Amino acid sequence: MTSMTSASTLPPSVPPAAPPDTPASAPALGREELGRLYRARLSKGRATLGELFGGHIEVASEGAWVTTSTGERFLNCGGYGVFLMGARHPTVIRHVAEQLATHPVATRLFLEPQVALAADALVSVAPRGLERVHFAGSGAEAAETAIKLARTRGHHRLIAMENGYHGKTMGALSLTGKSVFQDPFRPLLPETSHVPYGDAAALESLLATVPGEACVFVEPVQGEAGVVLPPAGYLRAVRELCDRYGAFLVLDEIQTGLGRLGSWWGADREDIAPDVLLVGKGLSGGVVPVSAVVATREAFGAFDRDPYLHTSTFSGAPLAMAAVRGALAAMHEDDLVTRSRELGAEILPELTRIVRSHYGDAVREVRGQGLLLGIEFADPGPAGDLLIELIMNGVIANHSLNSHLVLRFTPPAVLTRSDLDFFYEAVDRACRAQGARYAPTTAEGDKIHA
Repeated sequence: MTSMTSASTLPPSVPPAAPPDTPASAPALGREELGRLYRARLSKGRATLGELFGGHIEVASEGAWVTTSTGERFLNCGGYGVFLMGARHPTVIRHVAEQLATHPVATRLFLEPQVALAADALVSVAPRGLERVHFAGSGAEAAETAIKLARTRGHHRLIAMENGYHGKTMGALSLTGKSVFQDPFRPLLPETSHVPYGDAAALESLLATVPGEACVFVEPVQGEAGVVLPPAGYLRAVRELCDRYGAFLVLDEIQTGLGRLGSWWGADREDIAPDVLLVGKGLSGGVVPVSAVVATREAFGAFDRDPYLHTSTFSGAPLAMAAVRGALAAMHEDDLVTRSRELGAEILPELTRIVRSHYGDAVREVRGQGLLLGIEFADPGPAGDLLIELIMNGVIANHSLNSHLVLRFTPPAVLTRSDLDFFYEAVDRACRAQGARYAPTTAEGDKIHA
């Protein structure tokens, strides 16, 4: 990445908002003081990243926009998949505010209605056959729960996909297919293998050696690997192979589920159902951290019999469950699954046109499904530089943890026409500023454009 230390300047088309009021409980901090606290109390590396991305201090958000302490506004097309319904959706906020005012955390001894209602609402939109829910706090915690469910069924051999991402706690990290994250913490879980994503034949070769023992983790689209789409029919083939060799199938939809791909679930696109579904990111509408494991009755059997076998103090906390109910209600009220599909169908070709016009063959591919979109460059460097340039033009995007070649966009499904126009204009300016550095040239020195 190229270091950029100057503050960004908003384009004239987006006037700065007035700086929001800062609650007395969170005193206003200047850039230098906040950086000092990050370095002293959090992480020196994180402080450096903050400076690299402009040193902005985010203090408020609403819909598709984030506001900084200086009143600058940024279109949030990042957030790693959390903000499909934007920030502070009014339906979610209403549910959470009502619960906060009455009963935010339960005793865990008595029955409590919010967790039951949230579970029922989630099952109502889940793939067929999934009937039981365990709520957790993070995607990695959901992955850990799925590993434990698999082991209660005798499936102790873990199989995941190369470059897949399932979290960074010890069990989840064993599945995450990137050695740079794994190596400092070895040894990880034993009997864990990785096969190429999208290669059903490679999966079958391994499953055939461990009949009845394997648990397979797979993503419908690999997000952190750089928006990697599998071949058509791949998920169906994985399901069939798991059935043939008696394997336990976990479908990680933490990033792809709840409308992100333009369907409720990636599983819907090939009409399959896993033994366990992992849900997270936007499950609470971006208000309270929460994730879920949704399982078949058979897969959940051990947890059905013993409620103390797998517990967590804040699992199913009423405040988080109110957020889940609000988020699912908002999905229905605003038809955000359809909106995601329609927006993605518009954005992908326009994004492709803009990027290709400035980068030419320096771009390998622009791809995506729904509102999970990626730009893959031919060489290292451009993805990081474009990420910074976009911030300087008022747009937040994502890098990809498992691919330094891919810049990702995970925009909300609440984008308006003016938001889209701003997005296209900002991407065009950013690509024009950076593309000249990377587009190949002819012998005569002219830029080659697609």
